[in-house]
Amino acid sequence: MSAEKKLRKLLEERIVIIDGAMGTMIQRHKLEEADYRGERFKDWHKDIKGNNDVLCITQPQIVRGIHKAYLDAGADIIETNTFNAQVISLADYDMQSLAYELNVAAAKVAKEAIDEYRAEHPGAQKFVAGAIGPMNKTLSLSPDVNNPGYRAVTFDEVADAYYEQISGLVDGGADILIVETIFDTLNAKAAIYAINKYFRDTKKEKLPIMISGTITDASGRTLSGQTLEAFYISVMHANPISIGLNCALGAREMRPHVEELSQIASCYVSAYPNAGLPNAMGEYDETANETAIIISEFAREGWVNIVGGCCGTTPDHIRAIAGAMKNYEPRSLPEMLSA
Repeated sequence: MSAEKKLRKLLEERIVIIDGAMGTMIQRHKLEEADYRGERFKDWHKDIKGNNDVLCITQPQIVRGIHKAYLDAGADIIETNTFNAQVISLADYDMQSLAYELNVAAAKVAKEAIDEYRAEHPGAQKFVAGAIGPMNKTLSLSPDVNNPGYRAVTFDEVADAYYEQISGLVDGGADILIVETIFDTLNAKAAIYAINKYFRDTKKEKLPIMISGTITDASGRTLSGQTLEAFYISVMHANPISIGLNCALGAREMRPHVEELSQIASCYVSAYPNAGLPNAMGEYDETANETAIIISEFAREGWVNIVGGCCGTTPDHIRAIAGAMKNYEPRSLPEMLSA
C-alpha cells in the first residue's frame, strides 16, 4: 500500500497528529559555533551557527533524538529538518552546494527515528514529511521600498531551488511533501510547479502534498495580501491531501481562520499553531495544556483532520494535543469527495 493510501486510511479513522517545533528543541541544546561546524566544517570560511539544517550532517544524533521525542509524544507525522535547505536560503552561509545532500540526510535521519520507534512499537504507522519552507526571498514583494517593481529573485530561480530540494527529500525517503509557512502564494506556486515537474521528469510515483499557509495578523490575510479564500483557490490545483495553517499565530488567534478554512476546503484540513504569541523576549509562554484545550475546540467543532504545533511547541505540547484528540472525530470531507 502506498504512503498516500496509508495516510488517507488513517485520516478517515481519526485526527492525525503532526509534530511540534524543531527550532525550539534545537535551542534547548544551547549549541555553539563549533557544534554547528562539527569536524567536516571546522574550517568553514563563514559563521554557520543558526543554520539548523546543517545539523542533519554535523549533529544527526540531536535531530534524530528530537524526532524520536515527538514520535514518543504521539506524532504520526514528523517533518524533516529542512525548513531552509535550498540554495537560495543556504546562500546566507555560502552552503548552496550542500542543498541536495542536506535534504537526503534530513529525510534519512527522520526515517531512522521512525525505525527506532517501530522497533519498540511494531506495526506503528508513522510518516516522514519533507519540509519545504517559504525561503528568505519573496516573489510577490519588493525588498526595496523605493522600487516596488524590483524583485530579488525570479520564479525560475525559486522553482529550480525547490526542485533540487524535492529531489533530495524524495531520494532520502520522504513519504509526504509539505509546503509550509506560506506567506507568499507565488513562492508556494513555484514549489508546486517544481513538485509536479520533478515527478513528471522522474516518472516516480507522486507523493501526497500537504500545503500550509500563514495568516500574519488579525486582518486574516497572508503577508503578500491574500485573503484565506483567495489563498485556498490559488493552490488547490495542486490537489493536496490537506490544506491548513501554521505559524505566526497562536491557536486562540488562529481559531476563526481554521473555522473558515474548514467550511471551504474540499480536502483534509490541518492546523499547527504556535504556543501562543511571543512575549517581549521572543519566547513562548503558552503551556501544553493551554494549547491542547484550544485545539480541542477546533476538534469539537469538527474543523480539523491534522493538528500539531509550530514555534514554541515541544513534545509536551504534542503529547497533550494527541491525548485530547482521542476524544474527537475527524472533520468529514464534503460528501461529493468522500463518496
